[in-house]
Amino acid sequence: MKSLSRAATVICTAILLTLPVYANIPAEADAPVHSVPRASTEIVLDGALDESAWNDALQIELGYEVEPGENIDPPVRTVCLVTYSDRHVYFGFRAYDPDPSKIRARYSDRDRAWEDDWVGIVLDTFNDQRRAYELISTPLGVQIDAINDEVGSSYDTSWNAIWKSAGRITADGYEVEMAIPFNQIRFQQEDGGQVWGFDAIRSYPRGQRHHIGIFPRDRGSNSYLNQTVKLTGITGVSPGKNLEVIPTVTGTRTDSRTSLADLELESGDSESDLGVSVRWGITPNMSLNAALNPDFSQIEADALQLDVNEQFALFFRETRPFFKEGADYFNTELNLVHTRSIADPSSAGKLTGKNGKHTWGVFSAQDDQTNLIVPGPEGSSGGIFDISNTSSVGRYRYDFGSNSTIGAMVTDRRGDGYSNSVISADTVYRISDTDLVKASFAQSQTEYNEEMADAFGVPTGKLTDEAVTLEYNHGVREWWVNARYDDFGDDYRSDLGFRPRVGFRSLYAGGAKIWWGEDDNPWFRKAWGASVEKSEFQDGSPLEELVSTWANARGPLESQFEGNIQVGNRVFNNREFDIRQAEAGAFVQATGDLAFSLDVGAGDWIDFTHTRPAENLFLRPSVRYTVGKHLYIHFSHIFSRLDVDGGTLFEVNAPELRLIHQFNTRAFLRLILQYQEVERDLSLYDFPDDYDAKTEDLFTQFLFTYKINPQTALYVGYSDNQLANDSFDMTRTDRTFFMKLGYALVR
Repeated sequence: MKSLSRAATVICTAILLTLPVYANIPAEADAPVHSVPRASTEIVLDGALDESAWNDALQIELGYEVEPGENIDPPVRTVCLVTYSDRHVYFGFRAYDPDPSKIRARYSDRDRAWEDDWVGIVLDTFNDQRRAYELISTPLGVQIDAINDEVGSSYDTSWNAIWKSAGRITADGYEVEMAIPFNQIRFQQEDGGQVWGFDAIRSYPRGQRHHIGIFPRDRGSNSYLNQTVKLTGITGVSPGKNLEVIPTVTGTRTDSRTSLADLELESGDSESDLGVSVRWGITPNMSLNAALNPDFSQIEADALQLDVNEQFALFFRETRPFFKEGADYFNTELNLVHTRSIADPSSAGKLTGKNGKHTWGVFSAQDDQTNLIVPGPEGSSGGIFDISNTSSVGRYRYDFGSNSTIGAMVTDRRGDGYSNSVISADTVYRISDTDLVKASFAQSQTEYNEEMADAFGVPTGKLTDEAVTLEYNHGVREWWVNARYDDFGDDYRSDLGFRPRVGFRSLYAGGAKIWWGEDDNPWFRKAWGASVEKSEFQDGSPLEELVSTWANARGPLESQFEGNIQVGNRVFNNREFDIRQAEAGAFVQATGDLAFSLDVGAGDWIDFTHTRPAENLFLRPSVRYTVGKHLYIHFSHIFSRLDVDGGTLFEVNAPELRLIHQFNTRAFLRLILQYQEVERDLSLYDFPDDYDAKTEDLFTQFLFTYKINPQTALYVGYSDNQLANDSFDMTRTDRTFFMKLGYALVR
């Protein structure tokens, strides 16, 4: 595989440099075109489509059920209406229902109403079949908005626009009105008017969840956006000044104890901060974001994950609004940018834009703390250093063909004797509707200062290495195949991204057969597949060989079932282990208000602490229940056990409870309880003095939120952590009171 590594680098680089020249650029398929008239009267957003402007609007019937039925007549009628004014594009929906009493409509926070009935629109405002806005509303006007990025293969609900929606349930179903300001979306300034890719969608959950749209979808195509219809007729519009200034004030106080032996919590100082964030649409297709002394704190608590007997660092998604804005511009296959690595920024700026076939973005942040992950082939280590750094990123992408791209990126982080820089190139090449190639190449250069070198046992000189990925996908309606090659050098680092594993090469090949049910078959999709993967260290010695087979099915009650069996071997710490793992998962929406899920895993595994064979068992049941229109309850429990010769090494129980009372579309009160108990048999440990026989952790958070829009919001909350071990009963280690107020000034 060494020779293959060198060949892959040459091939990858050649592909990146020559695709725009030699690619056979397919012509854009003919698509229905709909002209949007200007609104004849003012529209008042109250959920009632009673203004005369709606009578003159473009009307499009949602005539196809695309799932579970395949382009069949939908079970209910839906009409989408479209019009516009100087400042807004308006969408209205008449969603008919034979039994309005079964409509699922509950109050919830934005981006969380997926279980309800909803309608929405998809806008490819650059008409380039690569990226689209999706804006969705429930019958009560609860909003969901997202970026559908086909190039980065991501669906990002972290994008939040300031727009209006309203809905009401009627005797015939429900009606929804949506007003999207032009200053909240980006589009190409065209003298002849806008040409947008468009879809109108409805989700109708009745036993099955029926997805309905305005055009038939080809299930064998690797692109959804290249199938959309076109909207024209929107002329003479601009985003205006497109300026948002968001001043924020935050206040916190943290009380803590330095050791569990302290009798009382030591009262912390009350701290307050003023900050400001700015979003300026310089042109319709270029935007500037900047923040000075902002509150980058994390209001949303991370989902509970176990870190017992784990080799690699856990991944936590970004939740801070500044970094979520425009994040899709920096998505790459190598995950070179993961902004959770920017821990404590004092200031930051970001500039993103798109002009024709050219997309680009730059950002920089001054970080008062340096978080590091030092990766390896068998595990990763991490540390936090009281060292400031400057983190910077530059990204450029060129579009070619109907929806293919080639791009380059530079990331750089440096401060006080430490630096990490990465240069990279990548492509997503859609050879056809059924064939797709992805390729990436990156080179990194890293230098650790003496403090870091001492902490991790790494050299202080410059480390330089490369990473290569190549992937091919072929998929049609009834089957697909996939092959991938990865090569990450021992000294490759991407500290601004998330890459906890390096120092290996791997080959993967897999495929699956798909069975689609007939229109009246409740089990509308079933699949069976298999794969083989072989990995080795950079010196050519074996690391891992695995063969997997899996199956899944989707059926009645919105149910999903899947199972996977994996057999092979794995090397850890110079010892080879047999791996035999079985995993299964299930989800059922039992009623409109009640849903269950269960994840199970068991088999032969490894005790990484002692480098010996083990058997593991993992269970994660969960239940979600909605009481009326206002109360949401979600409970889950993680159970994990590792058995070795002689008995059970450890057992973990980790329940989590989330209670949310949603007063209306703007305000909610939330309680989160996360508990983790770890019990160990110290007689089975080589160094029992390093562990407690039993530890307990409890995290509690109360949060009250009032949102006028995603940026104008008040947060008031309390959180604490409690700990128990062999020497101390459950003791509160710290508590924090916090408040944040932001107000969006929009011009």
